[in-house]
Amino acid sequence: MFETVIGLEVHVQLKTKTKMFTRAPYRYGCEPNTLTDAVVWALPGALPVMNREAIMQTVKAGLIFDSEIADICKWDRKNYFYPDLPKGYQISQYDRPLCRGGTVEIELAGSARNIMGTHRKVLLNRIHLEEDVGKLTHFDQESLIDYNRAGTPLAEIVSEPDMHSVEEVFAYLKSLRMHLLYAGIADCDMEKGQMRCDANISIRPKGETKLGTKVELKNLNSISGVCNGVKYEIQRQTDLVNSGGRVVQETRRWDADKNVSLSMRSKEDAHDYRYFPDPDLMPVKISQDMRNALRAELPELPFRKQERYQAELGLPFTITSVICPEKDLADFFEACLQRNPKPKEIANLVANDLLRELSQAGDKGSLPIADSLVKPAHIAELVGLVDSGAISKPIAQDVFKKMFASGKMPAVIVREEGLTQSSNTDELEALCQKAIADNPKAVEQYKAGKEQSINALKGSVMKATQGKANPQMIDVLLKRLIK
Repeated sequence: MFETVIGLEVHVQLKTKTKMFTRAPYRYGCEPNTLTDAVVWALPGALPVMNREAIMQTVKAGLIFDSEIADICKWDRKNYFYPDLPKGYQISQYDRPLCRGGTVEIELAGSARNIMGTHRKVLLNRIHLEEDVGKLTHFDQESLIDYNRAGTPLAEIVSEPDMHSVEEVFAYLKSLRMHLLYAGIADCDMEKGQMRCDANISIRPKGETKLGTKVELKNLNSISGVCNGVKYEIQRQTDLVNSGGRVVQETRRWDADKNVSLSMRSKEDAHDYRYFPDPDLMPVKISQDMRNALRAELPELPFRKQERYQAELGLPFTITSVICPEKDLADFFEACLQRNPKPKEIANLVANDLLRELSQAGDKGSLPIADSLVKPAHIAELVGLVDSGAISKPIAQDVFKKMFASGKMPAVIVREEGLTQSSNTDELEALCQKAIADNPKAVEQYKAGKEQSINALKGSVMKATQGKANPQMIDVLLKRLIK
């Protein structure tokens, strides 16, 4: 039996207006090779100048993940020759990175016994800052290069070899992305190359403490791609060793179309890159005042928010686990609460009705909540209408769909379509008597102690009133008439 050991190197493009060592801007989707300048092209005499915002964003990431922030960090040249690197070296950080150590809290899926899932912390080795390289696009007979991406600020978040399953890898990447989005550090859109991952995978006999020979897996462009690649590589190494073979240290490329990994080259070690301090850049000092100021800017983080919602608002895990991971959704929920302090009712509408309509409205995936015609004021007013008895919950479902499509306030829809809930006692009593007469079996079952049988009678009355009857009044009338 073997144990799998996995470490991830996640490269995240930071959310800044300009590149790491130049004022050249960076935006996704521009015409190739239009976001460049002398520094990006490495023309003679062009010197780098540090992007202060990128440094601050990286320190924020370190604070989120409880890393040790360096008092002084420095810049190094990582030398290798490749078409996507005009200088022939990459400015990075080697022995004195911005952030050392730290942990990423992950939530693993629950079970029937523990629906809330389990939490644990994955150890980090470091977070360092560097510049991104250009993008190569390969065809059958040629390759094209776009230097728009070259020089973009890139935080490399390196874990320890501290994961042991595909499930932990998935939870780690999900948590990493969620926290970075919450703090506004990065957009983490893997389809746009804003978050990329290399995985280091090895196996060893169960009970062994020494690490096995690792294989680095590259070209992982989605969270599902990472998980599929890791799963394949675990099986490949296991089959290789069981058949008498030996795992060699190498870099392999993941082919998502064929669902296989392919050998690229023998794995480089640090000395292969001939790191040395960059002579054009001074070391950076991070003061305590700077750290305190950046810590004060951090928002309430998702797992802490989830705990607070459960403890203070009485929301179940099934709801908080939907609302809290997406900051825009959590902010929307809290904006609703400011208008109507009914957390459970609002949370149900946001987590169920709103997300259902958003998922069905988008042409490609879910419609962003910012583009929805439903605003916090709509949700708050709808909950108020139900709470006051003006409309029933079934009517509220219909009103929600109509306000999502039109953007009209729920009170306007109720007034225009005559959906106000009926509390006319004489009318409802007559309908209750008819329901009792038409459903003798349900009446007998109720009298025999099967209380849920009364629901059949309630349903008959609600159908007759097209959902406009006051359900609480129906309940009272039915019970009185049956006895």
